[in-house]
Amino acid sequence: MPETQTATGTWTEKEIRQQPDCWSRSLKNIDNIRQTLDRFLSPLLQKDDLRIVLTGAGTSAFIGDIIAPWLARHTGKNFTAIPTTDLVTNPMDYLNPAHPLLLVSFARSGNSPESVAAVELANQFVPECYHLSITCNEAGSLYKNAVDSDNAFALLMPAETHDRGFAMTSSITTMMASCLAVFAPDRINSNTFQDVADRCQSILASLGDFSRGVFGDKPWKRIVYLGSGGLQAAARESALKVLELTAGKVVAFYDSPTGFRHGPKSLVDSETLVVVFVSSHPYTRQYDLDLLAELRRDGQAMEVIAITAERDPVTDAGPHILLPASREFVDVELAFCFLIYAQVFALTQSLSVGNTPDTPSASGTVNRVVQGVIIHPWQTPGSAS
Repeated sequence: MPETQTATGTWTEKEIRQQPDCWSRSLKNIDNIRQTLDRFLSPLLQKDDLRIVLTGAGTSAFIGDIIAPWLARHTGKNFTAIPTTDLVTNPMDYLNPAHPLLLVSFARSGNSPESVAAVELANQFVPECYHLSITCNEAGSLYKNAVDSDNAFALLMPAETHDRGFAMTSSITTMMASCLAVFAPDRINSNTFQDVADRCQSILASLGDFSRGVFGDKPWKRIVYLGSGGLQAAARESALKVLELTAGKVVAFYDSPTGFRHGPKSLVDSETLVVVFVSSHPYTRQYDLDLLAELRRDGQAMEVIAITAERDPVTDAGPHILLPASREFVDVELAFCFLIYAQVFALTQSLSVGNTPDTPSASGTVNRVVQGVIIHPWQTPGSAS
């Protein structure tokens, strides 16, 4: 890494480091407004046919992908994740007027055209439609529209989570933790989640000033993140961070360990780093470890690294990161730990390729708040099929 470039002093570094504190503050705020929040949510959650759709664009969409499977299983409610970028282009495929809808919108700025349009389309398509807007910017359109609407609740994150760096870091994880606390307070709350914050704080402390590579300092040209279930979405977000912060100079991919064998494994070569997020679930974990051992036997990758919460002969047989000691975590909690490593790795890779992490796109063709989107009005059925 060039001596003139360090992580210290960048917004991206600051926003990575502030995450555990932001989570704690946001969840304590949810404790404080719980009665008001429940007055809005409780009547909706009693509807047997309620659909709860978690939505957002880009990184904000991945929040739903990470947490929806666990929320659906834990609460017994109908949670699904659909990106705003899909809702806007194909509302007829995703918005069912026959069922009440609670649209949970995640947004850092709340000004992305798709974020605003998805809310409007949902209201247009679904007669009984409600909104929970979880956002980091009180000046954003998404937040202001929710405050002014009778069918919406606006949940604001701590101000500093409106990340000033290009890549979403504290914004994604704080919105993710907050949504979990909203819908599963018996399991995720300001008390229980402190264990996650403490563990992640220990991870950050172990990484020092971020001057050393999280996974070493080899000259990788591509990286693959692998995870099962909701951890596949964490892998997707991890891959996006590398693409964003290196402006594509390091190519990144993601998949599930089982899916990776079905073609994508072809991309592994002597310049590839593979990182496996190992599940805490004893059943799922078997599949992760099988693929980990296979990749090491193949000997095609430059490095295959496992990140795990517990020791195992398979992980111990090669390069691995063992999370700091804590209580047993479910995968949706482990996702926060894995994302910390991925964020720091992306930051150091950005510096190693000579980028400025806070503004990595020198061409200006990729922007912090997406530009160039034209929202086309929905035409009444009959004019098109």
